[in-house]
Amino acid sequence: MQANHNTDRLSLLALLSEDILDPNSLHQMRHMINNMMPADIAHYIESAPRRVRRLLWELVDDEVEGEVLADLSEDLQQEFLRRMSSEQMATLVAGLDPDEVADILQQLPGHLIPKVLQTMGEQDRQRVETVLTYDEDSAGGLMDTDTITVRPDLTVDAVLRYLRRHDELPEATDSIFVVNRRDTFLGTLSLSKLLTASPSTTVREIMNTNIQGIAATMDASHVAHLFERHDWVSAPVVDKAGRLLGRITIDDVVDVIIDDAEHSLLSLAGLSDEEETFSSVLRSAPRRAVWLGINLFTAVLASAVISMFQATLEQVVALAILMPIVASMGGVAGSQTLTVVIRGMALGQINRNNLRWLVNKELLTGAINAVLWAAVIGVFAAWWFEAPMIGLIIGAAMVINLLTAALVGALLPVFLKSIRIDPALAGSVMLTTVTDVIGFLSFLGLATLFYL
Repeated sequence: MQANHNTDRLSLLALLSEDILDPNSLHQMRHMINNMMPADIAHYIESAPRRVRRLLWELVDDEVEGEVLADLSEDLQQEFLRRMSSEQMATLVAGLDPDEVADILQQLPGHLIPKVLQTMGEQDRQRVETVLTYDEDSAGGLMDTDTITVRPDLTVDAVLRYLRRHDELPEATDSIFVVNRRDTFLGTLSLSKLLTASPSTTVREIMNTNIQGIAATMDASHVAHLFERHDWVSAPVVDKAGRLLGRITIDDVVDVIIDDAEHSLLSLAGLSDEEETFSSVLRSAPRRAVWLGINLFTAVLASAVISMFQATLEQVVALAILMPIVASMGGVAGSQTLTVVIRGMALGQINRNNLRWLVNKELLTGAINAVLWAAVIGVFAAWWFEAPMIGLIIGAAMVINLLTAALVGALLPVFLKSIRIDPALAGSVMLTTVTDVIGFLSFLGLATLFYL
């Protein structure tokens, strides 16, 4: 199967490199594309240059268009949806899970969403509207309202007869949810217990009451942590009163984990998580320009600090040669601490109770490394320039900057989060500014004190 998949991929890429307007090539491409899984089709569309994406999308059969669209990035969803009428959108999302429909509709301008909902059937519309009431990055926004529920007083035999009336069970169903007459969530009944229990056993006797429902307002990243911690395949979502609203399945959680990883990776480079490989120049350039401008400002600020010590630099040329070392070491040390703290915050491990211990730990770690490498560079600089004073100055500056980097790297993410700024996005730029300024200030300031 893998060999055939790779062959199809190579054949498709070969056709794309040829004249894509050739009717024979188009026929072959349509055949190959529509013999793939929807997720694979979406992958090839996203991997294609912009001039080819529209062509590939038009070759997708109507029956799988909705599934393919659901697997595309938000930018591409918006691009394709802009060209559709409300009726076309409604037809496209027919048959998709409510959470997938909600994700797609949220890419539309607000005034278009009611128009699309009006063209849907009443039951489907109600399910989608339920999901749309919650933020897309919350448990309510992730949930699927297609659930199977039973009462605790039913017997296993009655539950099995009830299940046989269904044409099929919802995907990723590993358990059935137990509710009372007011739809309050009571527990779960795993399919494995259901199939092995005696027919006369009641649901109450074998259901699991230790699982708590996930609050619909819970952040999606927190939901992913719960799934990872408890090895869940699916979990119930409840409202404030404890009533069952829907369920979240592992496939939704995997998407959250991937999105969080992409967000962290791109944010460290100052890029939006909407950035994609084949974004147009008009989209990519403005998004990158913002953080390049911020970085330029911070670089000018560091240069301004250096200019304050112009007379010192003119007297001791060695300082200009050694100066980047202090700033670079501080930047790397601070980035190490910053990354550890941001990761801990993302995993929900950092709180007020352990923050002081974490800061002390990072300061002690920074102090050990500061003394070690300050001694190394101090001895090296003294030998290189035959000036012991230079070695002492750069060693002292190294200690000051590495301790500052450890402290700022530990506290900066917490501060940024408290004022609702993404630490992954803004942390590295602000940290670099601080370590550059402190590094130059301490090194050149000490040199001025001892040489002038």
